[in-house]
This record gives sequence, structure tokens and C-alpha cells, in this order.
Amino acid sequence: MTIIDTPSPNHDERLGPITMIVLHYTGMVDAESAIARLRDPVAKVSAHYLVAEDGTVLRMVDESRRAWHAGASHWRDVDDVNSASVGIEIVNPGHEFGYRPFPDEQIAAVVRLVSAIKDRYGITRGNIVGHSDVAPARKRDPGELFPWHSLARLRLALPRPTKNLMDPGWTQGGFLLALERFGYDVTDPMAAIMAFQRRFRPEMLDGEIDAECRMILLALLLPKPQGDE
Repeated sequence: MTIIDTPSPNHDERLGPITMIVLHYTGMVDAESAIARLRDPVAKVSAHYLVAEDGTVLRMVDESRRAWHAGASHWRDVDDVNSASVGIEIVNPGHEFGYRPFPDEQIAAVVRLVSAIKDRYGITRGNIVGHSDVAPARKRDPGELFPWHSLARLRLALPRPTKNLMDPGWTQGGFLLALERFGYDVTDPMAAIMAFQRRFRPEMLDGEIDAECRMILLALLLPKPQGDE
């Protein structure tokens, strides 16, 4: 895979080992605008990599350094997600500027990049997440159109469970406790529920806890969730 070095000055020292990959969309009108912002010292944002729609990969921050991509965020027992993760920006205008499906060439490049990083650091599938997973109250990216199933089939992300599903009948409080146990920050319950749906049930983002949501979450908490991988 060819990677083009396009350095950003926005980085600092990591405070822990790499255990996560966080996927974003750029959410800007075009790639040029996104690249300029990620390299602007005034903006104070960056990512380790950017993947263009044609599959071109830019390296903006060395993996040994802490890029500034996740902001205030949390996943499982990690509060400094920037220190623990490699951040990948995927060019897409996002919900604000005309959200659209991700081209096949782009996803193929994302798959190659994620696979290499996962192997390099021994990252588990459950720690390959979206920005909305680690910051549900603030972010929606990479969004409901991102093809997580393409990564799951290659064991580069958790699958959406589809087999041996059972409804545990949790109350709302029980569901939120389970969601927190799985990894989400549930301080804003509605945002956390919608982030979970965006990731694992993207066809219906209503913020309502129903039987399907309960069954999917229960399956994800089991040692080996089974889906259409």
C-alpha cells in the first residue's frame, strides 16, 4: 500500500500504549479543505491517516505520536482515547454537507490500512470503533452509511449479531448498564442509544430501546458474537 507523507504539526506525546483504532469521516465540503484543516496549527486537530475517496492514503502524524482526533471521548476503561488510538479520517462530506455512501476504492484502502494497524499492535475487534462510539453526545461519524460489515467479514470489526438471538427483557436502566459495560459513555442516554444503533442497527435510528436492540447488545456481550461475517 502506497502512503503519501503529508505531515501535520498537530501532535504530542502518547501517554500509553496503542490499543484502539478510531474511524472518522472528515465532514467537510471536500478533501482539500479537510487536509488543510488537519494541517492548520490554529485548528489544533489532526489524524494519523486520511483516506481519500479514490483510495489514496495520506500519513499526517506518525503512529508513535498522539494525534488530536478524538477530543473528549471514552471507550471501555479509556478516557484519553487520543493516547490509546490510531485515528483515521475518511473523506466524506458528512451529514452537514451531503452525506453519501463511501466508494469501494476508499473502503478497500481503509480495510488494508486497518488490517495493517490491527496486526501491528494486536488490537482486538472490539476496539476498532467509530468516532460516534467514543463520543456519542458529540459525534455521528463515520455514520450509518459506513459499511462496518465489510470490515467485520475480515475480522477487522465486531459483526452485527444475527444468530441465536435472545431478548433479555432489560428495563431501560438495565440496557444502559449493559451498554456501559460494553464500552459506551451513557451520560447522555439518548445519544448513547443512537450511537449504538448507528453502529449495529443503522437502518433504524430512533433512540428507542426495543427487543432487537436488547438482543444485539446481549449477543455482543457474549464471548463470541455471531453474525454474517
